[in-house]
Amino acid sequence: QVQLVESGGGSVQAGGSLRLSCAVSGYTDSRNCMGWFRQAPGKEREWVAHIYTGGGRISYTGSVKGRFTISLDNANNMVYLQMNSLKPEDTATYYCAAGPAIGTICTALDVRYNYWGQGTQVTVSS
Repeated sequence: QVQLVESGGGSVQAGGSLRLSCAVSGYTDSRNCMGWFRQAPGKEREWVAHIYTGGGRISYTGSVKGRFTISLDNANNMVYLQMNSLKPEDTATYYCAAGPAIGTICTALDVRYNYWGQGTQVTVSS
């Protein structure tokens, strides 16, 4: 049984930092995509970043590029999202997701991700 469990959310002031963690268990595909998505109240779920576990290929949505960093700890089956210079518009519930790659390519489409965590809330105040 695949499980993804996020942690690390919280409330910070604008300009602050948080590191989200995602503990992955039961996922046996060693070459897949790990993604972070977020959903703000009243808005659609939005892709934030992904990483290809077979080679570390990484992509970010434009609004977080240069501020967020996605990383892997394969030995401990962890995925992280380091978030710096946080802005009020980053306020959302953040979700970790896992799914198969297309060859070695990951996608921003949430339908390509089969497994999801329960989400962790990030609130950034101005």
